[in-house]
Amino acid sequence: MLRKLLTGLLHKGRRAEVSTDAAADDGRRVEADTGSCTQLLSSAEAAAKAGRLATAIEYYRACAEAYPDTLDAHLGMASVLVDLWCLDEAVSAYRRALELSPASGAIWSALLFHSHYLCAVEPRAMFELHRRYGELMRRPGLPHAGIARKADDGTRRLRIGYVSPNFSRHSVGYFIEPVIRCHDRARFEIFCYYSHRLSDETTQRIRTFADGWRDIAGLPDASIIKMIGDDRIDILVDLAGHSKGNHLGVFAAKPAPVQITWLGYPDTTGLDAMDYRVTDKVADPVATADALSTERLLRIDDCFLCYQPPADSPLVGKRAPESAVVFCSFNSLPKVTEPMLKIWSRILSAVPRSRLALKAAALSFPDTVDRVTDALDRSGIDPSRVELRGWVTRREDHLERYQSIDVALDTFPYNGTTTTCEALWMGVPVVTLASDVHMSRVGASILTCVGLRELVASDAQSYTDIAIALAGDPMRREELRASLRERLTASPLLDHSAFTRKLENHFAMSWAGRATAEQV
Repeated sequence: MLRKLLTGLLHKGRRAEVSTDAAADDGRRVEADTGSCTQLLSSAEAAAKAGRLATAIEYYRACAEAYPDTLDAHLGMASVLVDLWCLDEAVSAYRRALELSPASGAIWSALLFHSHYLCAVEPRAMFELHRRYGELMRRPGLPHAGIARKADDGTRRLRIGYVSPNFSRHSVGYFIEPVIRCHDRARFEIFCYYSHRLSDETTQRIRTFADGWRDIAGLPDASIIKMIGDDRIDILVDLAGHSKGNHLGVFAAKPAPVQITWLGYPDTTGLDAMDYRVTDKVADPVATADALSTERLLRIDDCFLCYQPPADSPLVGKRAPESAVVFCSFNSLPKVTEPMLKIWSRILSAVPRSRLALKAAALSFPDTVDRVTDALDRSGIDPSRVELRGWVTRREDHLERYQSIDVALDTFPYNGTTTTCEALWMGVPVVTLASDVHMSRVGASILTCVGLRELVASDAQSYTDIAIALAGDPMRREELRASLRERLTASPLLDHSAFTRKLENHFAMSWAGRATAEQV
């Protein structure tokens, strides 16, 4: 059943174009008989750590061929293939790993998460795959650790627990920090369950805002479930979905009477134990989205998130009207698909002297740069018109790069979120293409919230037309550059207190609407 579902749903991608001689270390091409499974894995990991991705793939592939039931070979290969911008093959590797370990929640999450980068998966098929995961995680015989609460009579504060590996300088941190800071402490007690060992300045700030802080990195699910029960959490909020480091296994055990997912993942979790998902009417239209979610949808007015810009953001600089137009995409590389490159090719062809800047962590790897350069050429984009930049350590340097950008081009089908907010904050208009599912409508949600609905396209042609029109209108770009930061500041997107009140009201209603109310 599992193999049939996965094979039919996720088409097998073409073989990664990694012909680089993997024998750079010893003068011989890697073959299956070069060593034991342990030796091959060790060589693969060392090559990956050194940034030699093509070499790492050769070692992993040799290991998988010689020892086909070695789980680490397929998982390691999948991870490197993502960095190498071979998403079809990465999903195939995760699929093979799942065949070897069909009950692994972590592998299921990796498969579900990375499947969003593929263009060929239909929304209904994605929903069914999430639901299949939910069936696997259903635990009818497991005693729930959650302590039932009687209906709130308004005399006590509700206890809200947020679970995340990203209470740090992470994309999620830009959106959750202002909410935790602005919560009404007369109505709510806030607990944070942090599942990462990293501690930075953002972590320390969030920690001071919380009423209760729990470090849960490395703890088994059973211990976390007991901790949540001991803390008597009323509403438990997942901030990760199927992204890396999630604790959906904890949520599957239903340790709190009400459970909500929000922010860190652009889709349903598939869990019956997850009661609600926070969104808005633009990101998840009322007429169509509910049928693609196992959770009930809580739609926030205006936008499903609020953004906190970095306090050390550079001032918005001016662009000379006569400068050649520079487009950009600073989204993670897996979001940049070859069909998207072909659309960008048409835009660049229509705008003389224009250039494209791509910046992503994966572009720090030479093998990935080679693959992207080949794809640009296949898409009709002269690579000499494109600047490829890898990881930038300092946040200020990352934001400073927008000073030389005129128009940001959102990705499709997986839109940007933080990158869209950052570009707008730095005075750069963003053109987005909206489709029919959440991950393809986040750009539309953000732009609608800040009053820029005219930058939302409904198809590839209108996306192209909007970008070309902006490129040809320097006065409009100058006006936007001068006003976007003020526009965002005055919009619901940056009204942290108002957003938090809306979220709290939904939390309170979800609590009041529980199906059963039992005595403490």
